[in-house]
Amino acid sequence: MQKIKPIQKKIFYSDCVNWPMNKVDQLNLIIDNAIDISRRTFLKHVDRDVLKSIETDLGYDSHYKQGLTMAADWAVSYHRSKFKDKFCYYFRYSAIEYIFT
Repeated sequence: MQKIKPIQKKIFYSDCVNWPMNKVDQLNLIIDNAIDISRRTFLKHVDRDVLKSIETDLGYDSHYKQGLTMAADWAVSYHRSKFKDKFCYYFRYSAIEYIFT
């Protein structure tokens, strides 16, 4: 019987604002080749503790009864692409990409 390998959770790599200038071409490829995915799919592949910290830093509340959550923000989009021949995932918030590898 073949062992099922667990999904390795992606961790935060960088946002586009702090991306190294000498690697902007790689960032452009990530964005140009991305496909839209659901938040549910995004959550399956990224480290939730890291994401929760970023959500807090961006001012989101942790529960909908407290205010706006990232999950409920219609202006946030989720994407999958490739970076260095491996899948990466990112969300776009306020025209800034937050990339997990």
